[in-house]
Amino acid sequence: MRILNNIRNILYRYPLSLIVIGIIIYLTMFYTSSKPITTSKYADKIVHFTMYAGLCLVLWFEYMCSHRRLNYKSIVLGAVILPIIFSGGLEIAQATLTTTRKGDFYDFLANSLGVLFAVAFSLYITRPIIKRYKLYRKHIKEE
Repeated sequence: MRILNNIRNILYRYPLSLIVIGIIIYLTMFYTSSKPITTSKYADKIVHFTMYAGLCLVLWFEYMCSHRRLNYKSIVLGAVILPIIFSGGLEIAQATLTTTRKGDFYDFLANSLGVLFAVAFSLYITRPIIKRYKLYRKHIKEE
C-alpha cells in the first residue's frame, strides 16, 4: 500500500516531469529524422543539452511548488543524480537495443552539462522567483 501511495504522490506532484521524461524516451529511442534539421556539427549536442536542462528545470519547478522547504538530499538525488543516470542508461540502451541509433559519450556529456546548468539556473533564478511568489500569495491570503 505504501508503494501505491508513493506512486500516486509522484504522479500528482510531477506530472509535467513525467511527460518530459516520456518525450525524451521517445525522441531518444524511437524518433529518427531522415533529414537533419541543420548542418551544424554541434546541433545534436545542443538538442541533448536543451532536453536535459528542460527536464531538470521542470523537476526543480515542480519540486519547489509542491514543497515548503528544500530537502537538498532529495533534490540532488531526484533532479541531479537520477537524470544523469537516466541519460547514461538511455545512451547505453541506444547502443544496445536499437539498430538505427547509437550511443555517444559526448551526448551523455551534453546531457550532464544540461543538468548542471539547470541546477545553477534553478538555485539562483527560479527559486527566488517562486519564493517571492509564495510570499506574495501568503500576504494576499492574510489580507
